[in-house]
Amino acid sequence: MYDLVIIGSGPAGLSAAVYAKRAGLETLVVEKSGMSGGQVLSTYEVDNYLGLPGVNGYDLGRKFREHADNMEIPFMVAEVKTVESLNNRQNAELVGSEAKSAGHRIVTNKGEVETKTILIATGASHAKLGAPGEAELSGKGVSYCATCDGAFFRGKTVAVVGGGDVAVEDAIFQARTSSKVYLIHRRDELRAARILQESVKQLPNVEIIWNSVVEEIQGSSRVEGLQLRNVKSGEENVLKVDGVFIAVGIHPNTEVFRHVVDCDEKGYIVAGEDGQTHTPGIFAAGDVRTKPLRQIITAVSDGANAVTSIQNFFIQS
Repeated sequence: MYDLVIIGSGPAGLSAAVYAKRAGLETLVVEKSGMSGGQVLSTYEVDNYLGLPGVNGYDLGRKFREHADNMEIPFMVAEVKTVESLNNRQNAELVGSEAKSAGHRIVTNKGEVETKTILIATGASHAKLGAPGEAELSGKGVSYCATCDGAFFRGKTVAVVGGGDVAVEDAIFQARTSSKVYLIHRRDELRAARILQESVKQLPNVEIIWNSVVEEIQGSSRVEGLQLRNVKSGEENVLKVDGVFIAVGIHPNTEVFRHVVDCDEKGYIVAGEDGQTHTPGIFAAGDVRTKPLRQIITAVSDGANAVTSIQNFFIQS
């Protein structure tokens, strides 16, 4: 039985693995794809990670993994199917601290693993438009995070796709540095909070394009334009832009854990800065948990905080 199994190998999971190893915990990292690093791998350039301005996202992700490999942390490539509590299956008679330490079973497509504690660090996935060119130009003008990538478009023309709070906030944020911002929404009114709507409509360099969807993202090595279609008239036209921020939603990767931890209405695992969930012995870190800011640097710190909480869990058990 492991002391800790970390599910997910993005910045939060790899940070936790390093801290767990240093703490002397018998640790295993379970990753689904065999490519550690998470969303950062598809980021062309990371400009706001402390001490490494302009680092290539793929290179940063590989550096994270190399750090873990240098510490000889074991990895298992497998897809988690479910998590079961040993308290319920084998130790129903235990109570109190004994029940807390009974542990958990992780069922994967490669077999089962038993562990005293679990850290869920499976991250979140940005909803995609599914338009031609989106995947090919991801990280080359197509972005899902204005906070992360907005600085690359200073003085340029960009589009934001979406009509909710995040999309409008991205448009307001980007209007500070970009010369022109188009906000593209498929309906004739925004879904964002009223105060955000009022703010964005007052910005002179933001233009809202109503009732329109992106049919194609055009460009060879970089984004050059968007083919738009008006959903009411059917009319199509090409909008010349240097980049596009897609803000049509984000989905936490929590489906297989929702029976063992509390999640909010959007599916994020309810856990604070300490990473503790309502279930003894199960913790959450990174984009997967409830938090106001989802960035590489906050995910890394989440991993460290979670391991501290896990150490305290063992002390108190």
